[in-house]
Amino acid sequence: MAIEPISTLHAPMPAMALHNVDVAYHGDIRILQDLSLRVEQGGITGVIGPNGAGKSTALRTLFGLLKPAKGDVYVGGKCVTGIAPWSFISHGVAMVPQSRSLFNELNVDDNLRLACWTFRGDKVRVEQALERAYSRFPMLKDKRNQMAGAMSGGQQRFLELGRALVLDPKVLLLDEPTAMVAPRLSAEIYDFIAGLPAQGISVLLIDQNVRQCVRVSTHVYVLELGRNKVSGSVQDFAQDHTLRDLIAQWVDYKIDS
Repeated sequence: MAIEPISTLHAPMPAMALHNVDVAYHGDIRILQDLSLRVEQGGITGVIGPNGAGKSTALRTLFGLLKPAKGDVYVGGKCVTGIAPWSFISHGVAMVPQSRSLFNELNVDDNLRLACWTFRGDKVRVEQALERAYSRFPMLKDKRNQMAGAMSGGQQRFLELGRALVLDPKVLLLDEPTAMVAPRLSAEIYDFIAGLPAQGISVLLIDQNVRQCVRVSTHVYVLELGRNKVSGSVQDFAQDHTLRDLIAQWVDYKIDS
């Protein structure tokens, strides 16, 4: 399975892409090396690999939190290399980071309203965005007056998802969405993610939970030491027993058949 180019004559334009990207910390410690990947339109693109492979660095680069030393970042067909992270919102891109990012001393409703800051002057749009969030996550509506810091880890993650989605993004970048979340709520989160493409949202999913990542993804990249090791559709991965055995070395269980 060969690494695919950013665009081909027959492939649709990706929702987002990295093209031949190098990223270094402190000037000379290269984390990503000539990395290319596509966030496929209308699907879930999973990125897996061992610790230190550069998965989260790739996501931060896609969202402008890190600037490539070489190569470019694209949204649709537009090069956006070097724009500020907050500018990605206007390009239809939202992100949920791995670490918690809520305002713990604010309640659920206020956390969601803060996400509407860029269109705060449009009161109708704000209320519509909040209603969509509460429709997607009825649990949040029930807890709208509760302090975010008093919620469980899983409930907080749903609030972060709701906060990202009030922006009505076309692309959602997710970094370890079920880290430190109880198994029951983790399953609900993955089921929710699996339904996002049907709502018109393309997803990039960075995950250490290989089994669940492969289950919900339509396309998968494997990174190793900041490079593309292999990529392909989930069907390609299912038929490649050598690759399945390789991935199994990184986790404590085999991928489900």
